Order: sequence, then C-alpha cells, then structure tokens
Amino acid sequence: MQLGMIGLGRMGANIVRRLMKDGHACVVWDRDPAAVAALAKEGATGAGDYKDLIAKLKPPRAVWVMLPAGAPTEDTIAELATSLSGGDTVIDGGNTFYRDDIRRAKALAARSLTYVDVGTSGGVWGLERGYCMMIGGDKAVVDRLDPIFKTLAPGLGDIARTKRAAGADPRAEAGYIHAGPVGAGHFVKMVHNGIEYGLMQAYAEGFDILKGKGGDALPEGDRFDLNLTDIAEVWRRGSVVSSWLLDLTAQALATDGALSKFTGAVDDSGEGRWTIDAAIEEAVPANVLTASLFARFRSREGHSFGEKLLSAMRFGFGGHVEEKTGS
Repeated sequence: MQLGMIGLGRMGANIVRRLMKDGHACVVWDRDPAAVAALAKEGATGAGDYKDLIAKLKPPRAVWVMLPAGAPTEDTIAELATSLSGGDTVIDGGNTFYRDDIRRAKALAARSLTYVDVGTSGGVWGLERGYCMMIGGDKAVVDRLDPIFKTLAPGLGDIARTKRAAGADPRAEAGYIHAGPVGAGHFVKMVHNGIEYGLMQAYAEGFDILKGKGGDALPEGDRFDLNLTDIAEVWRRGSVVSSWLLDLTAQALATDGALSKFTGAVDDSGEGRWTIDAAIEEAVPANVLTASLFARFRSREGHSFGEKLLSAMRFGFGGHVEEKTGS
C-alpha cells in the first residue's frame, strides 16, 4: 500500500522503515532535507514539499502527519486540506488532544476528506518491536488502511494469549484496535499516557526508598547497601511488577548505576494533564495519576515558594532551623 509521511523524526522515520520492510511504498517529506535524503537512500520516494508529496501519491491518498502536537500539526493539516482531493485521508499519529481531532474531522469533511487519529505507542523501539496503536475514525476508512496498521503493529509475538469472547476484535491481540469514532484513538492513548506517568512514578519512588535504605539518616544497624541493578533485574523475571518500563529501568541502572547523565527534571507532553482534566469532567478519582503529574512539575523546579513558606511556618511554630547544605 502507498502512504505519504510528513515528519521524519525518530518515530516518523522508523514508521516508514517498518512499512518499507514489508513492501509498502512511502513518499516522505520533512522540513529537514537531510532527513528526506536519508530515507530516500533506503528506498522511500522523497518530496520537496507537501504539495510535491501529494502529487506523488495515487488517489485515494493517505497522508500520515507525525509532528509535535499543537501548531506544527495544526498548520500542516490546514495546508494539506487545501491541496488534497475528495476521498483522501489525513492521519494524525502524534499526541494530539482528542477534541482537536473532532474539530479537524468536521472541517475536513466539509472538503470531502476523511480523518483518522492514531494514538501511537512504541517510541524509538517501534521499528524493532512494532507500534501499539489506538485508532479513531470511520470504520470503512480504518478498514481500508488496515494493511498499514497491520504492518506497523507488533503482532501476536510470544505473549500468552488471553481467553477472548466470541466476536472479539482479533486486531487487539496483534497490538492495534479501532477504538471508535474520530478522537477515540487519541483519547485512549491519552489515558494510556496518564497511566504511564503513574507507573513510572511508582517505580521511581520505590527505587528511591531502596536507595535510601543505605543512607546516613538511618541508624547504622538498620542500613542495607542494596544493589539496585540486581533488584531491577530480578524483578523483571517472574515478578508481578515486571513490565517494559522495568526493563528500561534495569538497562539504565546497568549502564550507569548513579544515573549521572540525568538531572531529574522530567517533562510532560500534555497527555497527563488532559487525562486529569477528563477525570475531573467525569468525576472519577485519579489520585495516583494526579500525584504523578504534579511530581513531574515539581521535578523541574528548585525550591519553590511554597516550600520556603513551609520552612517559614515550621520556624514560626517550632523554631525549626533549615539544615545548612554545602554550596
């Protein structure tokens, strides 16, 4: 099948590579000509701009946009809308807010264009492992594009199969689903990322406790000098807390047990915030997910005004003097 790809960052480029390995034809464009040239050497058809990309695709066209959420994606889709033809499809595989999908789909429908949102998980490992995809859009359009999604998905692999109800969608076992109408794919991916924040925070706090057990703040007889690398490794094997995130944790600790290359400032790309907004709208308690998002905010600060105020109150009511730290 033929696909146009706009945005050749780490995920976009590897999506193209995975598709080409399975025989799909890809026309690619990125504002960085070097990225286009690199994939052209591997067999993709390079385009000079988005109009050239459209010209090199056969109707009905499918153009996948793999750009940062917000203005880059918004502007690109607006430009595509003016040049594509009726029956063509725009696919947004980035981390877009699901309500933006709904709005865009309506605008594109007025031009007889269709829209599919694909929540895509797999990161830089997707080329090798495949991409877990949560897809929103009209069923007929999603079904037409199924060869693309089937190639990108991880497939059954060696994961133990779950007993499935009669009539269950077999695509779920292969690592992708048609989640529902436009916006549903990115909504499911949004919550997926909110959960991811919570899982990551749980691992981070747990390993912090393990590390702290050897600290000077504890009585000498209560201290354990624990090997975090070995603990991460053993938990990967048969433990109920095993996961891919734990695999990545074990690898990081094995590479550099002190994590000296990291500052501890953890960014958030929006999905965690949107997940909490949805929880508030639905009146669903989301204590863990909310706390994990706030922990990311805290990681990017020095001592906050609020923490200074805590210290001032402690001094006020109890005369507690701040511990002096070295400069």
